[in-house]
Amino acid sequence: MSKGFSKEFLWGGATAANQCEGAYLEDNKGLSTVDVIPKGKDRFPVGLGKMKMLECDSEHYYPSHEAIDFYHRYKEDIALFHEMGFKCFRLSLAWSRIFPNGDDEIPNEEGLKFYDAVFDECLKYGIEPLVTITHFDVPVNLVKTVGSWRSSKMVEYYEKLCKVIFSRYKNKVKYWLTFNEINMLLHLPFIGAGLVFEEGENEEAIKYQAAHHQLIASAKATKIAREINPNFKIGCMLAAGNNYANTCAPEDVWRSIEKDRENYFFIDVQSRGEYPNYAKKMLKRKGIELQVEDEDAGILKNNTVDFISFSYYSSRLTSANPNINGNTEGNVFATLKNPYLKASEWGWQIDPLGLRITLNSLYDRYQKPLFIVENGLGAVDTPDENGYVEDDYRIEYLREHIKAMRDAVNVDGVELMGYTPWGCIDLVSASTGEMKKRYGFIYVDKDNDGNGTLKRSKKKSFYWYKKVIESNGMDIE
Repeated sequence: MSKGFSKEFLWGGATAANQCEGAYLEDNKGLSTVDVIPKGKDRFPVGLGKMKMLECDSEHYYPSHEAIDFYHRYKEDIALFHEMGFKCFRLSLAWSRIFPNGDDEIPNEEGLKFYDAVFDECLKYGIEPLVTITHFDVPVNLVKTVGSWRSSKMVEYYEKLCKVIFSRYKNKVKYWLTFNEINMLLHLPFIGAGLVFEEGENEEAIKYQAAHHQLIASAKATKIAREINPNFKIGCMLAAGNNYANTCAPEDVWRSIEKDRENYFFIDVQSRGEYPNYAKKMLKRKGIELQVEDEDAGILKNNTVDFISFSYYSSRLTSANPNINGNTEGNVFATLKNPYLKASEWGWQIDPLGLRITLNSLYDRYQKPLFIVENGLGAVDTPDENGYVEDDYRIEYLREHIKAMRDAVNVDGVELMGYTPWGCIDLVSASTGEMKKRYGFIYVDKDNDGNGTLKRSKKKSFYWYKKVIESNGMDIE
């Protein structure tokens, strides 16, 4: 079956403030957690919260400081998105651009004006902004003063941010996501939630307490949004991809269910409005007693999301046997090598059918509209003298994933709102801090060490994706 998508389907692309904006202290912006995460050998220890780095030094290179300078080039970039035919552009707000310290009395007007200008530019071209409120972004001051999301004070600061942005942009933005890849705080706690650990602390207990605070904040944001504009659509966001069992041994199958639940837990709460029993039992087994307020249960129950958004890059493979190893390189989610799949240059296993499986798993579980807000192939691109890249490998990856998406919609009946491939313009990699790990339809002239003109040029995939959007997903060859 090769039917396309509904005429309302939101084709577009996705970015994040911390990976594209740059201008990291311009116009009164405060220091953000991502601004102190360097490229190089210290990146993972800092991202994991194991190495405390809350200031910048002269010994490291910090890719977010300039990124791809979207802050000064947004008009040019959005014009290119329009040329491709985007109906939707997913972007995030830099919290410290709006509240430089996080706990400021009044917001920074220059930061608010910047996003006004970005949204106006999108709307000029009929592009619907899809805004992530927090995408791996915490003002460093809040890490220093309250310990970031380990503290319930963060919920108040987040509420204040939401009230400001929902009121300010209520006639410009319809679609909102509360937290990017909320489950990532279990895997990269400083990147996901600004958590830094001291020697001897119970890290797991801190992570789940921070998760609770984010879940409450997400529910409160949903409540505030509906009060300010009942037409808002509020979604949550999961780093998705099913865990396959390594063999048909029941122990391996059970292990795959447990691994999936580690991630589903967050969306179970945001979509269903309560902690699932398996999560309550898991926390009890681990001896983790969450600090919970009396009103928390009601807040979660009465403020569930309208839709489920997720990122999908690859599936994962797991075994109950602790001696089986051979984990793939480069991915923050540990996984065994799947002998039936090819892998990217960074060890991410390429599994288009896995996207259809993920879509069905999520839709069966929640019966709410889904939105694929990240998908794509990180690869080394070699441009010619004009900056043109013949990225057939990227086209092939996206084509096969769009076919799987089409099957999920037309054959399986999954309700899908849109598709915004990740890094529609080349940007800094969140995991490695590299520029050479490129996802975009648009090439940006910059290398891993920050050298380059920042000139934008169209790749072969730019023209291919334009054709896909024009045909509403029918012409993907």
